[in-house]
Amino acid sequence: MQKVKIRIGTRSSKLALWQAEKVAAALHEGGYDTELVHIETKGDKVLDVSLAKIGSKGVFTEEIEVMLAQGDIDIAVHSAKDMPSSLPQGFKLIAFGEREEVYDVLLSTKKVSIEGEGLVLGTSSTRRLAQLARYYPQHRTITIRGNLQTRIRKLEEGQCDALLLAYAGVKRMGYEHLIQDRLPLERFTTPAGQGSVTIEVHEQLDQNLQADIRQLFNHPIAERCILAERSYLSVLGGGCSVPVFALATPNTDGAIRLKGGVLSLDGHTLIESAYTDTDAVRLGQLAAQSVIDQGGRAILDAIKKELK
Repeated sequence: MQKVKIRIGTRSSKLALWQAEKVAAALHEGGYDTELVHIETKGDKVLDVSLAKIGSKGVFTEEIEVMLAQGDIDIAVHSAKDMPSSLPQGFKLIAFGEREEVYDVLLSTKKVSIEGEGLVLGTSSTRRLAQLARYYPQHRTITIRGNLQTRIRKLEEGQCDALLLAYAGVKRMGYEHLIQDRLPLERFTTPAGQGSVTIEVHEQLDQNLQADIRQLFNHPIAERCILAERSYLSVLGGGCSVPVFALATPNTDGAIRLKGGVLSLDGHTLIESAYTDTDAVRLGQLAAQSVIDQGGRAILDAIKKELK
């Protein structure tokens, strides 16, 4: 009997391919054949401006979703943190992979510390820019985008002293030897979904196949935590172009604790909330509403106006 082949849509960077191959390996164990289909997105093409300037909603997913809808691919593999808080009609996330450590790190070819004297730091994240402005204003930043290898090349060329990056990608690409500092989570709380790989499908995909893929790849604890974070993000309407952050962690009693917040671009105004609940979606909604009640919506509106 011939094996079913699942066509996996993925971006072409080494990290994206690592993620797609991780999913492919799980599907192979379940008896499926796979084919990786490389797709270039707007976020891969436009590298000379920050995500905030080009509009981050769907910047790494839009072209891939077109192919899903047309049936040119069966599933798409993404970094969960790249996914907009709401998906276009007909699309859904059916599985989340086991989560890597979520913290950010300082990457450099020389000994540096986030607590040290003023550095030139490379980052394209408005969240990290705002967090630096609040906690470490002695540092200067420059916009550096592109895949991890491109960013490291720019670091080696001397364009900056260090890069601010998520640990997960650094570990997966084998650059742990360049980590000079681990950033404290209480200050550098991460975006929704950081550290996990997710699978997206279009509703037209066979329901039994969807269920089988989910069974083979989904990590239930990671899923509950990220669903809470995405629920939080959905209420606030934030994304990677604004300094909104959310991190959910499991408790031993089966409940989840979520810490979320929003930070003004200049780092001066911080609004946070923390809740614990057994229902992931409700947890995100409670935490987001608390931020809104404290004035978070006004901060978000001001940020969006400033970034236009």
